[in-house]
Amino acid sequence: MKLYNYPRSSAAYRVRIALNVKGLDYENIPVELRAPESAQRSREFLTLNPEGLVPVLIDGERVLTQSLAIIEYLDETRPQPPLLPAKPRDRAQVRSLALAVACDTHPLNNLRVLTYLRQNLGADEAAVQAWYAHWIAQGLTALEAQVQKTTGDGRYMYGESVTLADVCIVPQMANALRMKCDVEPYPTLRAICTHLGTLAPFARAAPPPPAK
Repeated sequence: MKLYNYPRSSAAYRVRIALNVKGLDYENIPVELRAPESAQRSREFLTLNPEGLVPVLIDGERVLTQSLAIIEYLDETRPQPPLLPAKPRDRAQVRSLALAVACDTHPLNNLRVLTYLRQNLGADEAAVQAWYAHWIAQGLTALEAQVQKTTGDGRYMYGESVTLADVCIVPQMANALRMKCDVEPYPTLRAICTHLGTLAPFARAAPPPPAK
């Protein structure tokens, strides 16, 4: 397998975690998203993914995009250990938590949105930071309330083992911390992410610290 990847991409980070949880080897192919290189807009990369987004996973002849679709593909083709529970009701609840991150919170704060705010709408850094913090607060506030009901032992988003929801929350919390958002109001989420960060699949997937 080959993973087209950018270290600080939340979506790519999710896939790295899932690959590590499954114990799968892959070739890492870096894609520089930042200007001036913006390699995701190159003709070569757009041939793989016309959206110009990472991650892209190549598995044999298959070209797979969209992080949650990739992770569910991995879970269906390499089912151990599972990232989705066996029972339909439990699977639906885990997907709900994961989608709250991947579809409702993360897209408003990803790199291309922040770049558009700066370059096309003329927002200064204070305005961009306020935008980011607003949507993080909305998303994490709702998740904190949900997870207080769904965590089994205070160490995982749902039940008492790693699921797709955990794979999604860790990159989102890492981004919130990198952007200096206030995460004190979310003690359950913070405790879960602290525990998950001690697990090898999550630790190995983490992006390098920003350069000083």
